[in-house]
This record gives sequence, C-alpha cells and structure tokens, in this order.
Amino acid sequence: MAALTDQSHQLTTLDNGLRIVTERFDQVRSIALSVMVGVGSRNETAGQAGLSHFLEHLLFKGTDRYSSNEIDELFDSIGAEINASTNKEVTTVYARFLDNHLEKAFDVMSDMVMRSTFEDIDAERQVVIEEIAMYEDEPSDIVFDLLGQHVFGDTPLGRRIIGTEQVVGGVSVPEIAAYRDAQYVPSNIVIAAAGAVDHDKLVALAKANGFDRPGQAPDWDPASPPTAASFGFFEKETEQVNVALGAPGLARDDDRRFAMMILNTIFGSSTTSRLFQEVREKRGLAYSVYSYSAMYRDTGEVGLYVGTRPDRIAESIEIFARELQHLVEEPATEAEFSRAKENLKGRTALSMESPMGRMMQIGGSTLFGVPILSLDDIEQKIDVVTIEDLEALASEFYRPERFNVAAVGSAEATIRTALQPLNKELAEAPLAA
Repeated sequence: MAALTDQSHQLTTLDNGLRIVTERFDQVRSIALSVMVGVGSRNETAGQAGLSHFLEHLLFKGTDRYSSNEIDELFDSIGAEINASTNKEVTTVYARFLDNHLEKAFDVMSDMVMRSTFEDIDAERQVVIEEIAMYEDEPSDIVFDLLGQHVFGDTPLGRRIIGTEQVVGGVSVPEIAAYRDAQYVPSNIVIAAAGAVDHDKLVALAKANGFDRPGQAPDWDPASPPTAASFGFFEKETEQVNVALGAPGLARDDDRRFAMMILNTIFGSSTTSRLFQEVREKRGLAYSVYSYSAMYRDTGEVGLYVGTRPDRIAESIEIFARELQHLVEEPATEAEFSRAKENLKGRTALSMESPMGRMMQIGGSTLFGVPILSLDDIEQKIDVVTIEDLEALASEFYRPERFNVAAVGSAEATIRTALQPLNKELAEAPLAA
C-alpha cells in the first residue's frame, strides 16, 4: 500500500490497485463521495453500444443485501442525495450526505458497484429505451450524436453514450455480468471524497468492503479521427435548425489545456464572448449559441453550436465563419485576454469551494493520472499563458476547414447554402455515410 499526502489532498493506493483520494474541508459537515470506474462508451464494441450506461442504471436495482427500494429508502432516511452518470470514459456513482452517515452510505454504494444482482432488468430496459426515445425526439441531442460520428468516425468515441434500443433491448444478464466483472476491477476504480471526511477511515472502509474482484484495468483503443471534414444531416420536422461544428482537440493531460480554456472563454463560452455577443446580443439570431472544448485520454474536441430558425441560419453560419477566421488572426485583445483569465480563475475557485466539485476534480485527475492541482497551482497555470500561446492554438485547432458539420432540421438545401462561407467544398460534398 502506497500513500501520498500534500497540503490539499491525500491519496492511498492499495496493493490491488484501488485508489482512494480525499480532501478535507474543515468548515462543512457534509461529505461528497464517489466511486469512479474508468469505463464508458469508449470501452464498448459496436455490439455493446450503450451497455456502460445501461449497467449504470442497473446498479440501482438491488444487491443480495439491499433491494432497489431499500437503497432509495436508506438514502432518503439520512437526507442524502445519490445519483450516477456515464460519459465516454467514466461511470460515476456519487452521493452527498452528513459526515456521521459515511459508513452506511459507503457500505451501500460499494455493494451497488461491486455486487449488483441485476434484478428487475426488463423493467429497467424499458426505462432506458424510453430515455433513448426522449433523446431521439430532441434535435439538440441528435445533432451532437451525429457530430461525434463525423469528428471521430466509426470508433467508440464516435458512438453515442446512450447506445441503441437493439443492444439495450437484447443484452442478456450473463453478458451484462461479464462486462461488469471485466471493467469494474480495483485497478480501474477510484474512490474520491471531499468535505468532512477522515482519509484513514475511508481507506479502512474500502479495504473492508470487498473491492477485490480479480483483473486488470482493460485496454482502450487509441483515437484515430478521420483526416477530412465531412457534413452530416438528419432530417426532422422542427421549428429550428440545429447546427454543430466540431474538430479534434486536446487530450486531457495536454499542458496547453489552460490556454485552450482561456481561448474558449473568449470565443464562445461566456456572455461577453465573441459568438454570444455577435449572434445573440447584437443581432438576436439565436437563444442558444456557444463554443465548447471536450478532453479525453488521448484526444479531444473543439466545437460550436447554434439553434435558430431556417431563415436565420445563413447569417449565423456566416458569423461563425468570420469569427473563426478572426480567432486565427487575432485570438484575443488585451482586454479580452485579461477578462477571460479572471473569469476562468473565478469559476475554478467557486467550483473548488464546493465539496462535490472538488471531489469530482480530484477523483477524475486520479483516475486518468493527471496531477491534482490546488487553486494556487491552477491560478499559476492560468497566469503564465500568453497571447502567443492562444495564437498557436487558434492556428492549429480553429481553422475553418478543419470543422465537420452536423445539422438537424427540414431544410438541407438551406443549410448547404449557408455553409458556403465556412467551407465551400464541404457545402457541395455528398452527405457522409
């Protein structure tokens, strides 16, 4: 067993590879606790699409010791919140409760993760199938699923997290159990907690609660995004046209990630950003418009989104094309640069003052082998970023010709015409398969 301690957190790695990381907040009575497993849609084959997300649902359906209803009643009885999430690379079961309930909460959560019995599976199939139907009714969800296919191609990263009705409706209990047993192994799990938590007590609980399934953390396929941009269109009768642009970006451990956060803040993720001001505030073209940056183990994604009426999509995309070129030529004025840095520092500090926010941060960093940074460390990383760093990033990642385009609506010809200022060849290309 190895332990690491510094001023901000404590980390213990057990002999079986299980990692326990905590950060104590003396001024609170609550604990935010999570069990993070390094498995998501990226770990699935095409025939398993959606299995990670379905398995997350089934964790709540009971164990040999606790029925589904007993799990709900227990957390209700202590005034606690429990939930779970699945993304492309992580499944997380998390809860928040008062410190005197740590032993009971941890006992139930560890049992859910390691010893679920997959009771009432057919009823939960229908719940997830309804969730899939809900997503398929929502154009702003469809457009990002479609965009992922074009940015990352026919790879696990390109497939949607929620999966397909065919897989969810047909997968058997033995297949689910085998997938769980292969993925939910100690070396692929991090237990993270922040708040009024005693690190040594949590380590002792982890040792005593059966995180002992044999096996090694499974491999994952390196990303290999297509080299050429493509256009995808999903026809659906909607009042708005939903358009998303995306291209490969930075991996989560890239030292340039702080510069990318600043650049994204300037471009489209704040109310003073260029896209928000040009599209929404000055012209009233859309209610929702933004840019984003997502980071994965070995790659990432940069992108833009707008939802607007068909007669306004041409002007919106013309602004996208102009602002992308503007970003390459002048990524930041001094005023934008200063404001974005302070914005990022402020949002980071507010997040780290929350036990839940800090728990997610230290747990995710530990799971992926990224250094756990204090607020001072992060502010220093932000402070050393220069405008020249932004210029290099914008030139590499935000050139208009790099961007794939996905659109959902009922006016393909209108959207193709609107794409001309962005990428003439893409506007005239056949739809990608």
